[in-house]
Amino acid sequence: MRTSTKRGVRFSPDEGSAWLRARMAELGIAGLAELEVRSGIDRGSISRYFRQERSASVSVIEPLCEALVVSPETLLVALGAIDRKSR
Repeated sequence: MRTSTKRGVRFSPDEGSAWLRARMAELGIAGLAELEVRSGIDRGSISRYFRQERSASVSVIEPLCEALVVSPETLLVALGAIDRKSR
């Protein structure tokens, strides 16, 4: 017999992109070019990560967390990689 489990909710590509824009605005980051300089990650790749067209590798998590001043968990939720906490 199977037991059902409640499945969490993940950010959609639109939500991830909106989160990134809002976070950049909070930090005064003018655009992806500036985020590229701060993180050392190509702006095209950053855009694809948040639009969920590409999965972020482990090696980009730390530089993005540092540039965006967030925890790895917060970043992974925004990237749609893990479920957001239920409220």
